[in-house]
Amino acid sequence: MPDRGGGPTGPRIRVGRPSRRVRTLLMTLGVLAVLGMVFTMFAGFWTDWLWYRSVNYSSVFTTTLSTKIGLFFVFGLLMAVSVGFNIWLAHRLRPPLSAMSMEQQNLDRYRMGIAPYKKWLLLGITALVGLIAGASASSQWRTWLMWVNGVSFGQKDPQFHLDVSFYAFDLPWYRFLLGFGFAAAVLGLIAAALTHYLYGGLRVTSPGARATAAATGHLSVLLGIFVALKAVAYWLDRYGLAVKSSDFRATDSWTGLRYVDANAYLPAKTILFCIAVICALLFFATLWRRTWQLPVIGFGLMVLSAILIGGLYPAIVQKFQVQPNEQAKEAPYVEKNLKATREAYGIDDSQVTEYPGVAETKDQAKLRDDVAGAASIRIMDPNVVSPTFQQIQQIKNYYAFPTNLDVDRYAKDGKEQDTVIGLRELNYAGIPKRNWINDHFRYTHGYGVVAAEGTSAASGGGPAFTESDLPSKGDLGSYEQRVYYGERTTTYSIVGGPQKEIDYSDDSGEKTYSYQGDSGVNLENPVNRAAYAVAFGEPQILYSGAIGEGSRILYNRTPKERVEAIAPWLTIDGDAYPAVIDGRIQWIVDAYTTTNGYPYASRTTLGDTTADSLTATNDQRAVVAQQNQVNYIRNSVKATVDAYSGEVKLYQWDTQDPVLKTWMKAFPDTVQPRSEISGDLMAHLRYPQDLFKVQRELLTRYHVKDANTFLSGSEVWQVPDDPTNKTGDAVPPYYLSMKMPDQNEQVFSLTTTFTPNGRDNLSAFMAVNADPGTEDYGKIRVLKLPTSTTVSGPKQVQSQFNSQQDIAETIRLLRGGDSEVEYGNLLTVPLDGGLLYVEPVYVRGGGLKYPLLRKVLVTYGGQTAFEDTLEKALDKVFGGEGTPVEPPDDGGTDEDEGTTPPPSTEQPATVQEALNDAQAAFEAGQEALKNNDWEAYGRAQKDLEEALRKAEAAQSGGAGGARSNPSASPSTNPSTSPGSTPRSNG
Repeated sequence: MPDRGGGPTGPRIRVGRPSRRVRTLLMTLGVLAVLGMVFTMFAGFWTDWLWYRSVNYSSVFTTTLSTKIGLFFVFGLLMAVSVGFNIWLAHRLRPPLSAMSMEQQNLDRYRMGIAPYKKWLLLGITALVGLIAGASASSQWRTWLMWVNGVSFGQKDPQFHLDVSFYAFDLPWYRFLLGFGFAAAVLGLIAAALTHYLYGGLRVTSPGARATAAATGHLSVLLGIFVALKAVAYWLDRYGLAVKSSDFRATDSWTGLRYVDANAYLPAKTILFCIAVICALLFFATLWRRTWQLPVIGFGLMVLSAILIGGLYPAIVQKFQVQPNEQAKEAPYVEKNLKATREAYGIDDSQVTEYPGVAETKDQAKLRDDVAGAASIRIMDPNVVSPTFQQIQQIKNYYAFPTNLDVDRYAKDGKEQDTVIGLRELNYAGIPKRNWINDHFRYTHGYGVVAAEGTSAASGGGPAFTESDLPSKGDLGSYEQRVYYGERTTTYSIVGGPQKEIDYSDDSGEKTYSYQGDSGVNLENPVNRAAYAVAFGEPQILYSGAIGEGSRILYNRTPKERVEAIAPWLTIDGDAYPAVIDGRIQWIVDAYTTTNGYPYASRTTLGDTTADSLTATNDQRAVVAQQNQVNYIRNSVKATVDAYSGEVKLYQWDTQDPVLKTWMKAFPDTVQPRSEISGDLMAHLRYPQDLFKVQRELLTRYHVKDANTFLSGSEVWQVPDDPTNKTGDAVPPYYLSMKMPDQNEQVFSLTTTFTPNGRDNLSAFMAVNADPGTEDYGKIRVLKLPTSTTVSGPKQVQSQFNSQQDIAETIRLLRGGDSEVEYGNLLTVPLDGGLLYVEPVYVRGGGLKYPLLRKVLVTYGGQTAFEDTLEKALDKVFGGEGTPVEPPDDGGTDEDEGTTPPPSTEQPATVQEALNDAQAAFEAGQEALKNNDWEAYGRAQKDLEEALRKAEAAQSGGAGGARSNPSASPSTNPSTSPGSTPRSNG
């Protein structure tokens, strides 16, 4: 071949083998690379083992690891043997001579090419499928442990009368085995078919029979196994109907059997099971008949039956039997769903009572006196005042408070009161000089609790601190104040060694400290140091002189992170909160057991159900869910994390929960009995927020017990959007001490409100007893408001606050300059048949970067007040002077406000009655429109016109009184505001 370069080619260079030195170098590099990979894997395993051992939960690590390894090898080996055996058998059954054809001549080249490597190829294929199958099976460790340790629920499903544990623990494992069987059958069939084709057992273009008798028999058995597994799938599908989710009337998610399931799908699955069994037997029969005719016909009939019986027939039943009379057909199954859902979410004992929504007592002085007994109204909003804590109590830039503080109960002067509490945690962004030593050795912990009264404010509008300063001092007494574990502590620290830590600063200067606890992993061992250097990607850990005798590495330091690692089978509540207990700061973490297999109980998505306006702005408040879709949940575990030592303790809270009992069998000695909870700890436990949010979401539909009412949808509620911000997310539940109408005294409670679906007026008020020290802890009480009258909901109340001229003008003045107005939690308190709304208003004034309480908004029974303090606002509302305050001016005093003539007592009541009649007529008209009842609609319109005429006449008849009492006018009365009374403007 000519030289294309056009020049001399030069001498040829002979390429020989690399020199011995080069070969040795390459071999050394290869060995080092392999050792590096091995040590990297070892480092991850070793550091995990060291951490679990350091927290005294090594059994969790060993149980989880051994289960994963066992599943990996068992199912990996089964898959490898299944595929390898079918390849070996297909090769063994190959014909002795191949047909003379172009197809076989082409295959000969491949057969000759792989002949020397057949054993290695077989081992490689089986190893590959075994590794994949083993890795997939090892991820099912939770399913295996629940199946092998499952305990009875003591409850049976209404359709098949099987214990709930069958659906929660057994059925998921059977489905996994079935899926594994399908995978093994399909892979074995593919491997056998390819081997038969390669060695002439199957032919595509060659003359003669398309398959040898041996290949026909082998493949028929594999197809028979596949069809037999399909028969098992049809049988399990029968039980799966009890936990199957489907769309119900295109709006609701439904779990369990409906009419079409019980009367069409269930018999169809049974028939298809019988057909599949017969079809599988026909495939097995080809071992003797050596013909595909009957099994192919049978398989075709099975497919046709699946289409007709499993698909078309249920559609016909739904169309021609259910839809014409849906209410009657579905009602029995709806009752089963209602019962199961209420039981699965713990709302079956919720108490729903009628509540008038309007005051029953006319004695205003008595109502004013009753307010103190009705609730300890919290005007310090923990979700607003964190910047105030930060500005006043941060002390040093390297300290910070969480975005959202917590509400707890502490005794003051022998009386328990609601308290806003937060920890002064480490703020890495505020460290003066960022480097590796400062970040991980010197600045290692926060310091102290800061707490303030929830029901009062200091004279300047700031919190009335009960625990403050650095070191913290106040009502909490003496306790270990150092915070090594907290919500903001997201990186590792190395403590206890030669490098001293910054403890805190006072007037005498900076104090240093060396960690005295036994938390963390000891780094004196060079193997441990090397493992952590690799695991954390920090080579300095290996050789730094700052690490020496006594050095320990602390990591996994957030409370939720530690509990989740120690109990990976629990779902963790989004809000861990601190409490001072027995001289220590303890983080309290609520944890849940869940399942997705409770028959007939409707499912919910935890991530969506627990989302609200707080989680939208603070992802640290999001639930840590092991299983996002659930239809059973229990607050079965209360956990504590020591802020100094990091010690984690799990306590059994729900002693009847079968899911927890199952996990306690799988991980013995990890959960302590409930009796181990100390009295001091019990005093700070509370009802968890995320469980409450799940329950309130379910109660929007499942507060009704009647199937026909549920099907009509007329009683559907919704959780209102938070009116105090613009995120458009649900209002969060609020903790406060209050008294429901059937209670004798205040208890620490968690509360929320409901509005009708698609509307803003109030439907119901919900509270749960959140104090475990009381007998009816966890009891849910719902006050259902009448549909015939309109009571303003949170959004309407907020709108009325903002739209009243005097309040709007005052707020405009508060916003003067560069000040900002922030609305606090809008609290709702039942009071003598009516509902008292209270909302603190904060101002970030001028150069201040933190909010201070400046005003309090109060409304009750149509009276509204906007005052500097809660007491003044309540006095004004219940003193008959519930008008918005005048904008502040130079001469304005409380005495001036007190000269306002008292409002008329007769006229507002007359106007209110007429407007209530108008609302009732409007709602009757809307209901008539839905039912296409035009006669009833006409009557309703006449009633509406008459009611509005009466309202106008009553208003004109008492104009003087209305002018002297702006809150009685339609523009300012909450009952007559836009959105509350439809068509109030005619």
